[in-house]
Amino acid sequence: MYSVLAAASAVESIKDAINTICQPAPFLIIAVVGLALFLAGYRTITRPPVAAALGALAVLAFLVSCLDSDFFLIISKADNVPIVMMMFAVGFFLWLAFRQAAVNDHAIETGRPLFEAGSDDKVLVWPDLVYIELIALVLCTALLNVWAILLKAPLEQPADPSTAPNPAKAPWYFLGLQEMLVYFDPWLAGVVLPGLIILGLIAIPYIDKNPRGNGYYTFKERPFAIATFLVGFVILWVLLIIFGTFLRGPNWNFFGPYEFWDMHRPAALVNTEFHDLFWINLMGRALPEHYLLRELPGIVLLGAYFALGPPLLRLVFFRKMYRQMGFIRFSVMSILLLVMLLMPIKMVLRWTLNLHYIVGITEWFFNV
Repeated sequence: MYSVLAAASAVESIKDAINTICQPAPFLIIAVVGLALFLAGYRTITRPPVAAALGALAVLAFLVSCLDSDFFLIISKADNVPIVMMMFAVGFFLWLAFRQAAVNDHAIETGRPLFEAGSDDKVLVWPDLVYIELIALVLCTALLNVWAILLKAPLEQPADPSTAPNPAKAPWYFLGLQEMLVYFDPWLAGVVLPGLIILGLIAIPYIDKNPRGNGYYTFKERPFAIATFLVGFVILWVLLIIFGTFLRGPNWNFFGPYEFWDMHRPAALVNTEFHDLFWINLMGRALPEHYLLRELPGIVLLGAYFALGPPLLRLVFFRKMYRQMGFIRFSVMSILLLVMLLMPIKMVLRWTLNLHYIVGITEWFFNV
């Protein structure tokens, strides 16, 4: 009896530790460190035996976690099943791409042909392409039929403006934007930041003219471009979807994967404005009456961030890149990079200091 109680206590301790780790700040830190370790050791990690062991460990941990009723209730929702599949798919295709990159990088170093060099991409539309597409069509149709039979459509009652679900969540592809609304004003999270993402994608061919890596997988020849893309995709998009799907519960509180979603847990988050921290806490005086003077510390801080950021990046990290790109292209790249980094910075400030806005000019609806 004692051994059974000890085992149950150990299991609960492990669950509590995982719930603590899955709080937003440590989860983000672990994700960033994990991505950095993956990029640093991609040649070793992507080796088939190592990758197979890591994949088997992830699947085993997932299956064991399904024994917990709270965890299974969340991941088995019809809306959440595709997100679980997406998480494993992202891991698999990251491994596949970086495995080919590792093979190519080693081939370049040793002077051997690239992985793609021996392939002949010229095939006939019929029967080669159409035949493969037909098989894919049949398999996808069968999969969707089985899916429709086994999983109930997540339909709810007709929309009622007087009653809102708790939590009220957007579709999965908008959960990243919904999570951003916690940290930024709607005009920033819903208009400016997505617009800058589109603008940055359009500007990539004009900013990065490096011809290496075109037509074949590599990481060694394009480390900055690939690492920046993965930070934006994995950390600032996939991770936010995971937050919104599995960790955001009633009242938009954070819950661990093994926690019960308590509808009555109070929303303990208190908004702290930067002008309060500066004028009241630091300077020990009341807030200035004029909004421009009140928000001057935040305006100076943001201005210094975007004005001093590019030269600091050039002097500390990107001297060689600056010589290759020139002033204009490097400045555009730096501003886009600083905007991207502003989101995790603001997220950490929100989690640690409850910082609401750095600049909060409500008179102009200008809140950052």
